[in-house]
Amino acid sequence: MLEEIIRVEKLYAGYHGKVILEDVSFSVGAGEIIGLIGPNGAGKSTLLKTLRGILPPLAGQVTLMGLPIQLLSPRDFAQRAAYLRQGGEIAFDYTALDVVLAGRYPYLSWWQQETESDRAIAAACMAYTGVSELADKPLHAMSGGQRQRITIARAILQNRPILVLDEATAFADPENEAALVRALSALMHGKTVLMVAHRLATIQNADQILVFDQGRLAEQGRHDELLQRHGVYARLWQSGQDAGQWSLQIPVD
Repeated sequence: MLEEIIRVEKLYAGYHGKVILEDVSFSVGAGEIIGLIGPNGAGKSTLLKTLRGILPPLAGQVTLMGLPIQLLSPRDFAQRAAYLRQGGEIAFDYTALDVVLAGRYPYLSWWQQETESDRAIAAACMAYTGVSELADKPLHAMSGGQRQRITIARAILQNRPILVLDEATAFADPENEAALVRALSALMHGKTVLMVAHRLATIQNADQILVFDQGRLAEQGRHDELLQRHGVYARLWQSGQDAGQWSLQIPVD
C-alpha cells in the first residue's frame, strides 16, 4: 500500500461565509499523479487554496504528509510542495536567474546568502529546461511559456516531494509548449502530483482523476472508468473532442 501523502475528509470550504466546496473526501498516495478537473467555478481553486494553507477549512479534516493543515503555514507548505501557477512567475522586476535562485532560500534574502555553488546549480536547472540564454533577462520581456519554464527550473532546484500544477501549460505559446511539456515530465518524475487541467488529454493517464461540479466531488477514477459512467467527465471529454474539430466557417460572397 502506498504511503498516504494527502487526506481530505468531509471538507467544507469557502469565503466570507459562502460555502464553495461541500463534503469532499479523497486521499492521495506517494508518487501518484492526480488530475483535478471541472467547469469554471466548480471549486478547484478553492481546494488548492485550502491545501496550501491559505484558506482555512470551514469543516472537515485535511492532512498533508500526516499533519493537519491547520498546523502548517504557507511557508511550511512551500517546504513540502512546489506550486506552479498559470502563466509562470509574475515577479516582473526580477531576472530569470533571480527567480530560480529564490527557490534555494524561500522567504529569505537569497542575494545575501547565495554562493557560487548555488549559481551553478541554478544555471544547471535553467539549462535543463532550455532557458539558459534568458538568465539575465527581466521577466516582463518574456512570453508566458518562457516564464513558466523558468518557474519549472526553480521547482527542479527546490526538489519538493509534492508538486501542484495549476494549469501549468495554459499560457504556453506553440513555440514553448513542446519544451514546457518535456520539462514538466522530468519535474514530475517520482513526485506526488496534483494537476489542475482544462485540456483533459493532459491528465487522461493520471492514476486518479477527481471531477468537481458545483462544489462537490462528482466523480473519481481513471480515464476509462469515468468515460464508461457517461457522467460529468464523459460530457467534458466529449466537449473537448468536439472543440478540437471545430473550425470557423467564413462565408464567401
